[in-house]
Amino acid sequence: MKADPFAQLKLLDVQALDSRADQLRHQRAKLPEIAEIATLTASRADLVDKVRDQQIVVDDLTKAQKKADADVEQVKARRTRDRDRMDQGLISNPKDLERMQHELDSLDRRITTLEDEELEVMELLEEAQRILDELRQQVAAADERLESLVAARDQRTAEIDAELSGVTSERGPTVEEVPAELLALYDRLRESKGGVGAAELRARQCGGCRLTLDNSEISQIGSAPSDLVIRCEECQRILVRTSESGL
Repeated sequence: MKADPFAQLKLLDVQALDSRADQLRHQRAKLPEIAEIATLTASRADLVDKVRDQQIVVDDLTKAQKKADADVEQVKARRTRDRDRMDQGLISNPKDLERMQHELDSLDRRITTLEDEELEVMELLEEAQRILDELRQQVAAADERLESLVAARDQRTAEIDAELSGVTSERGPTVEEVPAELLALYDRLRESKGGVGAAELRARQCGGCRLTLDNSEISQIGSAPSDLVIRCEECQRILVRTSESGL
């Protein structure tokens, strides 16, 4: 294949623009905020699950406390009723009075037991609520951090996209100066060679595979017509000759 030496030099400009565009796309895909957002989103989801589970614990303990309160009040009401009957003299039979007194003593013990259980439930509920509040604070902190990360990611993405748009705009006129056949070869090589389809021959070294050409290859390239498109024997990329090639 033959192409004007100027067009071959322009191919290096196209390659530089394409490489810059690839770098920008890589930067955009690998922004540190993206990884942190993914990690934080996963941990936040775990926290939300914990909040849900802890809320169930709090709800169950709240019901248990209400039941314990009701049980205490119910026994106290019964004790008050029995005492009132005794105080009002409604029970005159000595045996009934003795039985009633035993029942009051039993109610007092029962109230003490129930109040101990009530206190235990209250303490458990207080601790469960503390854990729930702490988990909610962690979710709130995660949301705040996520908001900050998303804003930073979006800003950096916009900056990269703006620069990428500039590179794309610059590439258009540059490509127009490269023959279609040469450009097609370049595009095929670029796709199969990790994004580099053309490289400068500089100081006897291929800018694509970084291998130094032997004297025989250099001699052949040096004697080849200037419009002949040279390919690196090692990597098959297009080699563009310049004043720095060492020929």
